[in-house]
Amino acid sequence: MSVDVHYELSGPQDAPVVALLSSLGTDMSMWDPQVPVLSRRFRVLRYDLRGHGKSPVPAGPYSIADLGGDLLGLLDRLEIESAHICGVSIGGMTGIWTAAHDPERVRRLVVCCSSVYLDPEGTYRERAKLVRDGGVEQIADAALARWFTTEWLMENPGAATSMWRRLVAIPREGYAGCCEALAEMDLRPKLDAVRAPTLVISGEDDPATPPAHGRAIANGIRGSRFETVAHAAHLASIEQSRRVTELIMGHLLQDEEEPR
Repeated sequence: MSVDVHYELSGPQDAPVVALLSSLGTDMSMWDPQVPVLSRRFRVLRYDLRGHGKSPVPAGPYSIADLGGDLLGLLDRLEIESAHICGVSIGGMTGIWTAAHDPERVRRLVVCCSSVYLDPEGTYRERAKLVRDGGVEQIADAALARWFTTEWLMENPGAATSMWRRLVAIPREGYAGCCEALAEMDLRPKLDAVRAPTLVISGEDDPATPPAHGRAIANGIRGSRFETVAHAAHLASIEQSRRVTELIMGHLLQDEEEPR
């Protein structure tokens, strides 16, 4: 069953909608670098993942289908027939599921620092148990080390501290439930069903979903394009925000140039 996630809309009311889907362990504020640029040309819809930020925290485990259902439920609630979808990490996985499950709802798709299959050894199940038992603090330092390169962390201590504080504020059930979604996820059979024009972006230094994961997505979605971003780890949209924003805008604006 879908939940009514907390959302925010910005940009021109009559512009095409782009929905921004966040990473595990973040809230919608992770998109702050992109919103000012995107909202010049698009109606920007961003929301907190279930179990994160101000969204409800249902009991886990969750699934990628649950998260996709939340997105479709939000689009229905706002009477949005179709939208561009742009997701990072688990947000990208949710975007792939949505584009495969309900192709008419997704105009263009951007998948950033993501994967279609992650956990053959049960790592995310172990992380879910650790968080439920001891809180998100148990994994926070390791998460930041995956999110950003060492150089970025050293050069941006204030931003890193802010991200850490937002992470540890996430309810343990919400974080653990999403870890369980990652543990059971296998979107490989769904790639061939994606019809939306797709851009796949990988951070060159991403230890969580290395570029090989992004290339596998691009190879599985017909006609998709693959880009790597230098000097970026898992949250490339923050670490190299200008370059990622340029890539997103370039991909989405192609839709505006094509005949309808």
